[in-house]
Amino acid sequence: MTGVAERPYTVEERHTVAETDDLVVKRFTLAQGQEIPWHYHSQVTDTFFCLAGTLVVETRAPRHRHRVTTGESCAVPPMTAHRVSGLDGARVRFLIVQGVGEYDYRPVG
Repeated sequence: MTGVAERPYTVEERHTVAETDDLVVKRFTLAQGQEIPWHYHSQVTDTFFCLAGTLVVETRAPRHRHRVTTGESCAVPPMTAHRVSGLDGARVRFLIVQGVGEYDYRPVG
């Protein structure tokens, strides 16, 4: 995985469901107050599927705040800065599909 930066965040749970050279599926749980900070990916689309709680996916360019409830999904294309959290900092669980392409994590200040 070229271009993978150190992930500057902590999550309650991260579990890899499936992984190939160009596709990754993970289940995340963010505890109260946790978030995945602003970042982007050069090639992969992040597709989020909310499993429990309400997921908030914020993007820049275009600036948008997606509220994703249980059973709903949201996709963020490559080169789009985004951050992920639970609504109002609440605990949230989600599945993320990342692909197709080479994964990288590019932090945004």
